[in-house]
Amino acid sequence: MFVVQLGFLATYLSEPIIKAFTNGAALHVLVSQLPSLLGLPLPRCTGSFTIFKTLASVAQALPRTNMTELLISALCLALLVPIKEINTRFRSKLRTPIPGEIVVVLAATGVCFASSLDTRYDVQVVGHLPAGFPQPRLPALQLLPQVLGDTVAVAFVAYAVSVSLAMIYAEKHGYTINPNQELLAHGVSNLVSSLFTCFPSSATLATTNILESAGGHTQLAGFFSGAVVLMVLMWLGPLFHYLPKAVLACINVTSLRQMVLQFWDLPELWRISRIDFAVWVVTWLAVVVLNVDVGLAVGVVFSMMTVLYRTQRAECMVLGKAANTEIYRPVQRYSKCFEIPGVTIVAYHAPIYYGNCGFFREALSRQLGLSRPEGSRGKKAVWALESGAKMSISTVETCVPSSVPDGRAGCPSSGTTGRTQAAILDCSGIAFVDSAGARLLIQMCMGCQKAGIRMNLAACNGEVLETLTSSGLGQHLSPQQVFVTVQDAIACITQTAEKVAEKNLAIWV
Repeated sequence: MFVVQLGFLATYLSEPIIKAFTNGAALHVLVSQLPSLLGLPLPRCTGSFTIFKTLASVAQALPRTNMTELLISALCLALLVPIKEINTRFRSKLRTPIPGEIVVVLAATGVCFASSLDTRYDVQVVGHLPAGFPQPRLPALQLLPQVLGDTVAVAFVAYAVSVSLAMIYAEKHGYTINPNQELLAHGVSNLVSSLFTCFPSSATLATTNILESAGGHTQLAGFFSGAVVLMVLMWLGPLFHYLPKAVLACINVTSLRQMVLQFWDLPELWRISRIDFAVWVVTWLAVVVLNVDVGLAVGVVFSMMTVLYRTQRAECMVLGKAANTEIYRPVQRYSKCFEIPGVTIVAYHAPIYYGNCGFFREALSRQLGLSRPEGSRGKKAVWALESGAKMSISTVETCVPSSVPDGRAGCPSSGTTGRTQAAILDCSGIAFVDSAGARLLIQMCMGCQKAGIRMNLAACNGEVLETLTSSGLGQHLSPQQVFVTVQDAIACITQTAEKVAEKNLAIWV
């Protein structure tokens, strides 16, 4: 994945997906610790509905709860939770965080060894930890065809978990990450560990939270953590034979509390963007109900569908000019903006491509009145007048310039306020146009020409102009109808209307 530079896949992990994914994964971890907290030796559930299967098994086996292990869990939680809160709230005042986990592990191991809790009260302990490294050997590559599909899922989920956690803490501490560098690190570590029959490695929620809450900021923290693990593997492993599993479960549970508290961010996310809120909820439900890997895929697909929905259902807005300014804003949202008589300014803030051509056609036709049959001779006459045709006599309803308050003087007046003589398409929000979109714009220009409306384009970027020019738009739209800004288009239309009004003779009919 690093060789082919697949780090760009991290761009599809939006913030709602990352937070919902990590929150759902944390819930999986919390539920998986319940048997250890209660002293219930239950088999581990896998596949879809894992959380519900585990909860059902725990509920059925609840009468067989080991009260000694339940007491150990309660005491450990009562000690670790306050220590975690103290370390979090007084981090700036404490030179070194209180090592609550180390104290609990050492105390619980000593008490269990001295009291023989494993034999007298059936307390589950870690058991024998073999010292030393396993002999390096090549993996059984002949089994690869049987597990190839699972390995792909494991690789993507492991990368997603690691990058998600990296993004969360990068945002928290104000730095950036390189997704391809993360791929390189995971690839090298897994290649080396595969020679020692290790599990596939990835960042874990509990360990990462423990390391961050302990004050780790640089890679030295990982170096010292690895050194401690190495010492345990080589020499200290047998000393943790009597460590109760309930203590490890309590450490995992307390370290994940920050992930679970992300629920408090949902009201703010609802106020900011309801679509992002929906992405969060759908991803979280998929991770919790289905599984981590399937839930991640569902979240990414649903997030991409929301992007398609936004581009397909983008609003086609009519712009108006703010009083005494050259700023144009949507008239439906700003009450102090007015429409220029005879000119309709339309803005579309989405790319025009094959997926939204139909929606764009309907929206633009509705705003310009092309969906209504309006083939009047007066409109055609106005079209000829504005286009500069050589007409000695123009039959119009009125041609007397009208003064408009709030700086509207000088704008073309049609005499019939509901009639559009010229249209301006503000293309500043159109990122790109494909071949289908270009053909649609050509069709709209031809439709406007037949209806007696002069179509103008404003604020087109270079890529859009190049695509439209290559598609033959120049045959239906002259260069004089393409402007740098909307204000330039308005000024040109106003000057043209004033010159033609002074040149031609008007007759009352």
